[in-house]
Amino acid sequence: MSSFPILSVITFLPLLAIPLVALIPKELPGTARNVTLGFMLATFAASMVLFFRFNELDPAFQFVENVPWIGDAIHYKIGVDGISILLVALTTFLTPIAFLGAYRSITDKVKEFCIVLLILETAMLGTFLAMDLFLFYIFWELMLIPMYFLIGVWGGKRRIYATVKFVLFTMVGSVLMLVAIIYLYMRSGGVTFDYNALIAALGQVGKAGALTIKEQVVLFGAFGLAFAIKIPMFPFHTWLPDAHVEAPTAGSVILAGVLLKMGTYGFLRYAIPIFHEAAALFSAPLMGLAVVGIIYGALLAFAQEDVKKLVAYSSVSHLGFVMLGMFAMTREGIQGSILQMVNHGLSTGALFLCVGFLYERRHTRLIEHFGGIARVLPFFAVVFMITVFSSIGLPGTNGFVGEFLILAGVFKEAVGSAMEPGLFNWRNFVLVMGVLACTGVVLGAVYMLNMTRKVMFGPITHEENKKLKDLSWREKLVIIPVIAMILFIGLAPGMFVSKMKVTVDRYVQTHQTRMMKQRNKATSERNDNYLKQVIQQKIQSQMGGAVNMENIKWQVGPYQGGGK
Repeated sequence: MSSFPILSVITFLPLLAIPLVALIPKELPGTARNVTLGFMLATFAASMVLFFRFNELDPAFQFVENVPWIGDAIHYKIGVDGISILLVALTTFLTPIAFLGAYRSITDKVKEFCIVLLILETAMLGTFLAMDLFLFYIFWELMLIPMYFLIGVWGGKRRIYATVKFVLFTMVGSVLMLVAIIYLYMRSGGVTFDYNALIAALGQVGKAGALTIKEQVVLFGAFGLAFAIKIPMFPFHTWLPDAHVEAPTAGSVILAGVLLKMGTYGFLRYAIPIFHEAAALFSAPLMGLAVVGIIYGALLAFAQEDVKKLVAYSSVSHLGFVMLGMFAMTREGIQGSILQMVNHGLSTGALFLCVGFLYERRHTRLIEHFGGIARVLPFFAVVFMITVFSSIGLPGTNGFVGEFLILAGVFKEAVGSAMEPGLFNWRNFVLVMGVLACTGVVLGAVYMLNMTRKVMFGPITHEENKKLKDLSWREKLVIIPVIAMILFIGLAPGMFVSKMKVTVDRYVQTHQTRMMKQRNKATSERNDNYLKQVIQQKIQSQMGGAVNMENIKWQVGPYQGGGK
């Protein structure tokens, strides 16, 4: 346990600003904005202290805070590891940027807007840091309330429809997940909601008191549905375009940049480790849906006439890559998935900021209402192009690193798997998924560059566009840090990959062998036989000669081969 509660400081520092903002007269909206921004920047500064103090050689949770909360079973327990450290940094980085980007667009109920964003930041950070399933669910549901108000109060003309749809979709999944969490608590003997304790007690099928495979399948379905809706995966994606289009720019940036990652993070943190046998059984369907989302989202994006809706559908496509790499269950695939969560938050967040800048000038998002604006907005054009290059994964940008690692991980899983009889086997399936995912990269370039050509280049066909002003100092202050991070991660990804490397290595070592026994028994048997041969050779070399290996009883465990 850390002596200084830095995680609690980071999580709840935004809430400390709420009483101050509430006391500021409504006639002083600028003061409320400045106080809010100051606390958000202080939270970011604290997260940077955490980032640089984080020990990247330790795969376990760090800076753990564990205090009994409700009875003996529910604890206030938070911690950070290589999976969550980058997402915490992303949250504290994007939140003040999204807020600063809304200085001009949000002029009504400014104090309330500030308070809503402060609550949302605490909820997001708590979700990434929680190590108690009850605490995780509290933060998970808390996120819904401020997003409800962000879209419902400061959204567009169809904000009520979009808000209700968003809440209904999210609540359906959340209720089932709550039931599953309570069931896990009861199966533990009514003892604990602790994340590590539940994995140790219930996570290994066949162990005394552990979940059966049927229980794992049902519970994985309950957790998985909540996470799939939040991502959102195909076919649960229909709430996303409406929410993005109707949300204010700050809401869209937070929604795309951070909130959607709650779903992918949930699969990686909870669904796979607790229900790994069920995760293995669902690997093929989920990877298939991920690839469908990659291609379908890209095709829908290409068909859009509204720039904001195009960017919204691109999220369905990009997050499909995250899910594909995750369920490949290789080191490169998991690293790419985590890094791509961050990359998508930066590139799509920047795209929504750019769309917001255009909307504030023209009060339209239709592609046909633009054209040739690079001539009158040269600085904006450079920023927009870098963001587009990041989105399509151009080398030198962050998007390339994430997608390359994901695809490398998928093909590594395919090539490294043993060939089984018949055409429809795991090796061939993963190989086909990887090839189809590559088409998504091409389609992404097609719809993004096509939109860029229509918006930025060609003749200026509308008189209104000739009078547009380039980015102000505030807008430059908003977008330049995001562009800097896009290029920094693209050119020096090692600094970020190193933070997760040891944690991911242990994660893959722990779960890959278990899952392989379910989805590719030939590979599992091949690996076990190889380990036996290695151990035999070591025993024979130590014994100084031939040994009758038939007298040795073999026991190959779930983590690594072992001989007795």
